[in-house]
Amino acid sequence: MSVEDRPPQPKSILRGHKASVHAAAFVRGNERLLTGDADGFVIAWDLTIMRPRAVWQAHSNALLGLSGWGHERVVTHGRDNKLIVWKLGPHDEERLSTTLPLDPGSETRPQPWILHMLEINTMNFCSFSPCPTSAHLSFETSAEMLVAVPNTLASEAIDIFHLPSQERHHTVKVGDNNGMVMALSLLYLAESLTLIAGYENGRTLVSQLSIQRGWEVKYQAKCHSQPILSLDVSPSREYFLTSSADAIIAKHPLPLAKPPRETGSATSSEKKGVIADISDATSAKTATKPLLSVALAAQHQPVSTSTTPQTTNAGAGEAQVAITAEPLKVVNTKHAGQQSLQVRSDGRVFVTAGWDSKIRVYSSKTMKGVAVLKWHQVGCYAAAFAGVGPAAGDQSARALATNDGVASATGNIETDSKQQQGSESAVVPKLVELSVRDKRIRQAKSAHWLAAGSKDGKVSLWDIF
Repeated sequence: MSVEDRPPQPKSILRGHKASVHAAAFVRGNERLLTGDADGFVIAWDLTIMRPRAVWQAHSNALLGLSGWGHERVVTHGRDNKLIVWKLGPHDEERLSTTLPLDPGSETRPQPWILHMLEINTMNFCSFSPCPTSAHLSFETSAEMLVAVPNTLASEAIDIFHLPSQERHHTVKVGDNNGMVMALSLLYLAESLTLIAGYENGRTLVSQLSIQRGWEVKYQAKCHSQPILSLDVSPSREYFLTSSADAIIAKHPLPLAKPPRETGSATSSEKKGVIADISDATSAKTATKPLLSVALAAQHQPVSTSTTPQTTNAGAGEAQVAITAEPLKVVNTKHAGQQSLQVRSDGRVFVTAGWDSKIRVYSSKTMKGVAVLKWHQVGCYAAAFAGVGPAAGDQSARALATNDGVASATGNIETDSKQQQGSESAVVPKLVELSVRDKRIRQAKSAHWLAAGSKDGKVSLWDIF
């Protein structure tokens, strides 16, 4: 077999977790990879040397989500009903343990300093979604943030908290017949706070906050016959993708709201949050219209459709609000159980972790598979892309990225590499002038990393895009 015909192999295998790896995230401009397992342990891997820099037990139960917050803060979400913000800068790592959970020993691992802690509901298996407090702020540099989590009492409702005040600003409830919230994304669209939610019955809803009317549903569709497992928004903010326990991957439009007009000071109820309910009559009226997505989801053959969005109106007792009810494209991949969906920072490709142990990479534009990465022998639960290009590590800059196609998955993207080398030649010294450490840091930051966590406790690290 020639070198060209050989299947891609991981760049490195990170062995350290004793339990299933459930979450992964790149932080600090790709210098660190955070991974969390079913026992609540978090490992901060140094990608310049492929070794752990910090190991601690963040939660007493399984990890649901991980995220970096600036250069010295890390957010973890566990099934012990806690969301914790840790102080984890380069100097904080020096006093932490590097003994891996897999290594024998009974030493007590110190924890980083806890900055904030929220008591929240984690019975939904739904991870949190962070967001800056303003459309003009970067999540990486802001000292404040909003975080969306499932409501404590009603599993179909969503709470939005503010940090560091730890106050609940909004409680959003947009229907009683969708089951539990399974996936969330909180972001700003045209300066309007927007909440995307995927539910247990396979339905997806997009709601936006209006100063006058509270939370309004702008889009809803039921493309999946099984619970939604994950969703992610494109860096261009033009669409979002959902995956489910079934074999469907759907691309949905994002409604672009008009910026809210300042008509005066908000009322006290608006400041604390507005509970928006869609009446049963509205739900019944919408349900009577057959959705194309439902028909597509029921088909067994690969489906790829592009439709013109249709709209429905709210009930007579509510303000007339147009609700888009058709996805952009629905594809039957014939591979059930794909989760941890994530779009890369350049918007060209997205990845899913499969219960069948395979990591699949798709073109964001065509939604066709471009690579199947096979190394693990058991199911994969977590997948994460490192940021690429000048927008790496900056979510506000990611919103300016464009989605203009996909390159081959057989090697590094040659066009991007040439452009990057040309742009960096004026500001980056020649490699011969760099120290060994600087070369490793530069390589770690510029590599197109893809991390995959599996039930076997191992993390595969790929660099083939």
